[in-house]
Amino acid sequence: MFSKVCFEKILQQKSLGPSSSFTVFDVIRALEVISDEGSIGRAMLSKKLGLGEGATRTLISRLLRDHLIMSSRTGCSLSRKGEKLWKHLKSVVPRKMRIEANELTFAAYNVAILIKNKAGIVKKGLEQRDAAVKAGALGAITLVKKGGRIVLPAISSDISSDYPKAFDQIQQLMNPIENDVIIIGCATTLKDAEYGALAAAWTLLQ
Repeated sequence: MFSKVCFEKILQQKSLGPSSSFTVFDVIRALEVISDEGSIGRAMLSKKLGLGEGATRTLISRLLRDHLIMSSRTGCSLSRKGEKLWKHLKSVVPRKMRIEANELTFAAYNVAILIKNKAGIVKKGLEQRDAAVKAGALGAITLVKKGGRIVLPAISSDISSDYPKAFDQIQQLMNPIENDVIIIGCATTLKDAEYGALAAAWTLLQ
């Protein structure tokens, strides 16, 4: 069963030197990159995360200390524990991808995330929007699949008719089912859009 505490406690670990300059979303992204690459060196991981070498070194140290990754001459790879944690997260948040501009987006970069079976937690989407802004995005749009329709809370009871381009993109790329949530993070950079969407999704997880 997924628990976001497993990710957040990595930030709380005490270590020598300055406090960590990375976020829980850097931890998530690091596990994603390492999973995708199979094995990756520190310099390349730093580049892919957009973090400084010092922050990346500390992040790797924390992941090693928590036995989520292994280190060898070829680089870092996920441990069995890391693979299990990553699979747990993917079972709740199975899809994350960049989407093109549509009637709902309002920035140069837009990243959509699918969260499984969390529609009942969403109210008007304001908490998700605020979390996205705090993470560096311009905002976020929160959609839910209810009654067979994709709904924009407090605005549209069926985006297929009100926002047809957005509906087509989301239906094709996200393929949501009943009670799923789709969050679109919008920002001036791809990283901020991605982290904004993750931050918004994080408000729905336990």
